[in-house]
Amino acid sequence: MTQTPFSVPNFVPTYADVADAAHRLHGMAHRTPVLRSTTADERLGAQLFFKCENLQRTGAFKFRGAFNTLAQFTDEQRKGGVLAFSAGNHAQAIALSARLLDMPVVIVMPEDAPASKMAATREYGAQVVTYNRYTEDREAISRRLAQERGMTLVPPFDHPHVIAGQGTAAKELLEEVPNLDYLFVCVGGGGLLAGSLLAAEALAPHCRVVGVEPEAGNDGQQSFRAGHIVQIPTPHTIADGAQTQALGQLTFPIIQRLADDMVTATDEQLVQALRFFAERMKIVVEPTGALAFAGAEHGSVDVRGARVGILISGGNVDMARYSRFLAD
Repeated sequence: MTQTPFSVPNFVPTYADVADAAHRLHGMAHRTPVLRSTTADERLGAQLFFKCENLQRTGAFKFRGAFNTLAQFTDEQRKGGVLAFSAGNHAQAIALSARLLDMPVVIVMPEDAPASKMAATREYGAQVVTYNRYTEDREAISRRLAQERGMTLVPPFDHPHVIAGQGTAAKELLEEVPNLDYLFVCVGGGGLLAGSLLAAEALAPHCRVVGVEPEAGNDGQQSFRAGHIVQIPTPHTIADGAQTQALGQLTFPIIQRLADDMVTATDEQLVQALRFFAERMKIVVEPTGALAFAGAEHGSVDVRGARVGILISGGNVDMARYSRFLAD
């Protein structure tokens, strides 16, 4: 498939694309573990199954969508290279995927992105271009650079190959843990949720899938209830991976059609979840990665007596910032 530096393949992905992505990722992405916690079960009165994408390559689920997308580039696209914009996890995922596939890579990142994410992106071989997330348009900057340099732009969520790749995390969970009643998934631009919904529709049609956003950035919840995409200003939240302004043109229709609900979690609830993961489960989770668990515990969905999947999306957080979360 030939692309210009601006274009994204224009089709709505299906579960077949998720299954194809799983084959493409076999031996490249980690099949991350599913952990249990008696304490979590007791707190929620349910059986919880934590899919730990914080243990994925680059520390987040984003590697799945990035590698699935870049692996389908033409020879011409590989020669020109890839450009992406991201607060951190998509950046690292694209950078590592590009290195594995031997292609040039440029990442546009907000100047206030976590230092660890920016450093890792550079260490994977990417050139990093920074911008002010509150005053500049990252997409406009990225399109201009892609055109100038003849690179293919890969957005962080609104791309069918990205969505399909992200859906492989839920696919693995649903295959390993059958008969889930609920699946909670964090939401930024909706790529992970959209892919998870495609997997659930095919593998567990009776499982209710719930998206979870930061309370300060509930554009997805507003869109879900309004029936059209609602755009908001860049939200101020510790969940930096969910500081998006709107769902995507591809992700929204899938979410609108298949999601059961959209709930939110406060920053304080996210900090509580981070402490729980550190103290009781001995794992490092970033604030965005804790959204699903916080939403299941504090949202409006009654999960008592249910089998509940929790998709932990990532674990990339600056240690200094992380220590402050745990100490506050």
